[in-house]
Amino acid sequence: MNRPPKILAVLLGLSLSAATPGLQVQAAEQVVFVSGAFRRSIPVADLEHLAQTGEARGLLGDVLRFGRQDPASVAKMLNQQLSLPLVLTSRLLSTRIGEALLQRLAGIFSPLRAPQKGVQAIRGALITGLANGNGNLSATGFLQAYPAQELAVNIPALLGVISKASSISDLVRFFSESPLDGLRGDGAAKPGSGDQPKSGSMMEAKPESSTAAPPSTAP
Repeated sequence: MNRPPKILAVLLGLSLSAATPGLQVQAAEQVVFVSGAFRRSIPVADLEHLAQTGEARGLLGDVLRFGRQDPASVAKMLNQQLSLPLVLTSRLLSTRIGEALLQRLAGIFSPLRAPQKGVQAIRGALITGLANGNGNLSATGFLQAYPAQELAVNIPALLGVISKASSISDLVRFFSESPLDGLRGDGAAKPGSGDQPKSGSMMEAKPESSTAAPPSTAP
């Protein structure tokens, strides 16, 4: 019986959004690209139109032409599905690793009117989007589940991530491994803390013999 866990996950996603002041259960209507005082908005409807038809219209079309991007390739990216187990994902996002991942994402994507609610908004959109997609999530599915009308995209932060990744798989690896590296650093023993490194650590010194070899004696 998969429906009860799915229903619970949907309710969890909705409650995470509805219970957070400044956020409401609704879909994103505008994607706002922000860099300092610079702001440019692209309607989510235009992104959905591109995903469905492969045709870029309005400002989105101008941006793709200026950046020499193929609309068909961008449409393919918008439709690319990420498959995740729904209940396990909702549990993972409540762990330290999940919080670290959400914090990193919230540095790039956040509600324009309530940037401090970025973590809660992403968590709610991920869970609700996965539930709506039966365990699959696309970029357009995420936007349809995002609990704020205006989704702000931090351009410098986004470019910093893109420079470290050449594919979707690289992006997934970057966002999944970086929080783990931070947690490993938090768990490392600090001088004077009294914490001992765990057995098997790469930094652990090999024990030396406590008894020296007896000196050789001449016959």
